[in-house]
Amino acid sequence: MNDIHLPHDHGQEPIDIPSPDDFEIVSTILKQMCDAVRIRIFWLLCHREECVLDISAMMQMSSPAVSHHLKQLRQAGLVVSRRSGKEVFYRASDTSEAHFLHEMIEDLMHLTCPGRER
Repeated sequence: MNDIHLPHDHGQEPIDIPSPDDFEIVSTILKQMCDAVRIRIFWLLCHREECVLDISAMMQMSSPAVSHHLKQLRQAGLVVSRRSGKEVFYRASDTSEAHFLHEMIEDLMHLTCPGRER
């Protein structure tokens, strides 16, 4: 930002604005949280590891629909998988981003759902 000449000098210190790529990473993660189904799946996987069939049953959705949501969450780095024989199990990633989003979801649920205790 130091190379940029601002049209108006308001006497503020220069600020280093992160690159557009940095904001794109944040945007990709937050886009996943713009879908209630993905939030529910992500929340579930923060609490336990599950296979697609069990997630489908809990969400009352088809397996292909759940798989689509899991792919989106996995591409954003919020969910990881492991194979055991023919079954694939999913869980929330052990990353600071996933922990932060889980905490945020829990806090918002507590604030917006009267009577819901943490």
